Amino acid sequence: MDEWERWERRVQTAAHPVAYRLLSAAGARGPVVRVPRVGVVVSDAGLAREVLTDPERYTKTGPGAAGGLWTSVLGPRVLINTEGAEHAVLRRRLGGLFTPGHVAAVCERVLRAPLAALEQRLAAGEEVDLVRVVRACATEVVRELVGLPAGSADFTEAAAVVSTVRLWRTSLTGRQTARARAALARLSEAAVAAYRAGDESTVPGRLRALGLDEAQARGAVGVFLLTGTETLVSFIPRLVALAHDTGRGPDRIDDALTEEALRVTSPTPVMLRSAAAAGLLGGVRVGAGERVVIATLLCTRAYGPFAPDRGSGGRAAGCPRPGAPDPAELRRLWFGAGPHFCLGMPLAMAEIRAVVGALRGFPELEVVGRRPARGVLIPGYERLSLRVGVPAP
Repeated sequence: MDEWERWERRVQTAAHPVAYRLLSAAGARGPVVRVPRVGVVVSDAGLAREVLTDPERYTKTGPGAAGGLWTSVLGPRVLINTEGAEHAVLRRRLGGLFTPGHVAAVCERVLRAPLAALEQRLAAGEEVDLVRVVRACATEVVRELVGLPAGSADFTEAAAVVSTVRLWRTSLTGRQTARARAALARLSEAAVAAYRAGDESTVPGRLRALGLDEAQARGAVGVFLLTGTETLVSFIPRLVALAHDTGRGPDRIDDALTEEALRVTSPTPVMLRSAAAAGLLGGVRVGAGERVVIATLLCTRAYGPFAPDRGSGGRAAGCPRPGAPDPAELRRLWFGAGPHFCLGMPLAMAEIRAVVGALRGFPELEVVGRRPARGVLIPGYERLSLRVGVPAP
């Protein structure tokens, strides 16, 4: 097992010591396997895409699905728990806030100071915890988008709420729901002011123009508070670690290597849906209301180990020519597929490019210490320490 594989396994097992092994075992048994207390586990990219692109048969709002899990906290009308025409309208109206040009401008403006401070610290020979830096950067970007006052955002409580979710739970407990509601109420209070001001450069202002009431806008803001930081805090340190563990400095991290790292890490390792009606999936009968667990990590890793030099997807199974595109069923599956394809994908890529851009001037950057995070929903590092010109331990 290569160095990068050892560390990635440690990251996965630290977060989900039982669930990771359980899903891996299910994937080894076949592309669609029923697992007691978990659901019907899908580990084939083609079948995963079939589920994600058919919201009438496999809904995000049913029992055990992601939307159903969070409705008690966020309310009934946000992107994560709507389907059909209502979802399409919400997505279209919010889309202008997430165009590549707009999010790149937001990142350039918001992250200029913190990333300059990062560069200064590295140039001075200091040891820097990249996890802490990325969390601060992602927090400030989300703060800007949802209209929170400068320097006011601390999403520690939101991260703790996300971390309470476990694969075998089909709903949050009463205590978890109450805690989540209280945390989000405190975090989103300032966003309500943005809603009342009607500032359409923010998510709350855009939702007011769309016709959502204040409670619904608060719920939508809650989605960004819950999801807008943790995937980046997971992925960017893992990206830098993967490059380091395969003998590459940050100056060699380009978009192709980033996409390959997204494939093997899948920052959203599991996606949840609920079968709206009984039917067959990959030859396995799925009952109405039964949970469908898309093991994204298994779907994407089935196409080979981390291969940064394969261009945009060259040596994956079914892609014999280096530099050939990924198969259609695989392409960016880590961001989802169909109507719920990640609206924030351009924002995530802009933030990744911004942080990597700050590190690119330090080709001799070394990982001098790391610790996988335990008991979290999204696997990642609790700490990834970097320093220029110091040999790794």
